[in-house]
Amino acid sequence: MRKLLLLLLIIASPFSFADNYDGTLDVFEASPALKPFFDNAYGYAVFPTVGRGGIVVGGSFGKGRVYEQGQVVGNVSLAKLSIGFQLGGQAFSEIIFLQDKRAFDEFISGRFEFDASASAMAIILGAQAQAGTAGSSASAGTGPASTNQVEYGYNKGMAVFLHPLGGLMYEASIGGQKFKYTPLEKDAQTQGL
Repeated sequence: MRKLLLLLLIIASPFSFADNYDGTLDVFEASPALKPFFDNAYGYAVFPTVGRGGIVVGGSFGKGRVYEQGQVVGNVSLAKLSIGFQLGGQAFSEIIFLQDKRAFDEFISGRFEFDASASAMAIILGAQAQAGTAGSSASAGTGPASTNQVEYGYNKGMAVFLHPLGGLMYEASIGGQKFKYTPLEKDAQTQGL
């Protein structure tokens, strides 16, 4: 387990701008395909850098912020442990759109985890490529996501988009990501503010 954590730190270290929330949001907001999500989602969670790595046993880790109707309301961390065919390391930014209050409440409940069928859309320099639990699965295009992808992009009230920062890894699932939410008031208390 220590080797895995060391691998994740090595992978994410060149991309250690973990507090660059505004820059990360700028990247996602620059995609025309995401405009309907920003315009209509009840809330979202942003992770500037998520490190993922593995050699048979793998894992992911990242820290982010949760926004409710455009305002920061808390911090969140994600972790994932996986076993199976995987090799390599990768760093990416992630945004999770929460369609309505029910999805928002479920996400911040402290019990939320993506199931094995969860998938994400990768936003790559203006091209779109779908990623699924069985590895990279769809063809890449050169334009924004189609209307169907945007209109039907929510699964159980959530839509996930990734922006690769670097690295190479076969295994592109987000299934199994677990989230730990801490409201801002509680964070301020634990830091003695």
